[in-house]
Amino acid sequence: MNPTPVVFIHGAWLHALSWKPWAERFSSLGYAVSAPLRPGEPATPAEARRQPESSRELGLDALTEHYAGIVRSFDTPPVLVGHSVGGLIAQHLLGTDLGRAAVAIAPVPVNQVPREPWPATLDAALFRRLFANAVTQEESARLFARHAVPAPARLLAELGGGPHPRAEVNTGNTGRGPLLLISGQEDRLVPDSVTRAVYKLYGDSTAVTGLKQFPDRGHSMVLDSGWRAVADYVLRWLAERGLGA
Repeated sequence: MNPTPVVFIHGAWLHALSWKPWAERFSSLGYAVSAPLRPGEPATPAEARRQPESSRELGLDALTEHYAGIVRSFDTPPVLVGHSVGGLIAQHLLGTDLGRAAVAIAPVPVNQVPREPWPATLDAALFRRLFANAVTQEESARLFARHAVPAPARLLAELGGGPHPRAEVNTGNTGRGPLLLISGQEDRLVPDSVTRAVYKLYGDSTAVTGLKQFPDRGHSMVLDSGWRAVADYVLRWLAERGLGA
């Protein structure tokens, strides 16, 4: 039997390598994992910081199509695991029947659910205040130095503008695979209330939709010292739905 493939989709201010602990954890249990770079994204966070212009003009259309092409390339439809903007993309793809299931962690809201504006740039101080507010100052500084990269300016502008078709999801799709939404109750970038509002949009669908709220967790929950608890919850949820490795 072929292993279940999993595609990890990272958010706007993180590098694909931020998924490395998750990839290792899933791989150790038999999943076939992939954490693709964004178009134009350098191979390492250090290179991405040295080349802030590398993906400046990357927008939501191109980013979504990039991951759609990756998902279509699999012989077996993969499970999609996305964080932040990646969570929005995972939902959009699942809503179009791309992917076997999806997990959206602290996802950018879909279908015009309102959210607070995001800053154009994220320095160490803003990263601490908005992204890693639920960990210590020392851990926040380490996470910023190790994982933070410049976000695509065009992507942020589109997310901060009016309705965008790629931020729309067919929440009434009854034929899609299972979806799990995850929020951190201390998240300041995508508050728990926003993720709960998105969860309610799926109420008319008979397809499986779950919501898990993690207390005392912020937007950095996928890469800070508590990442393992989130990853293991996802693994249990997948196994309960017959999506184990």
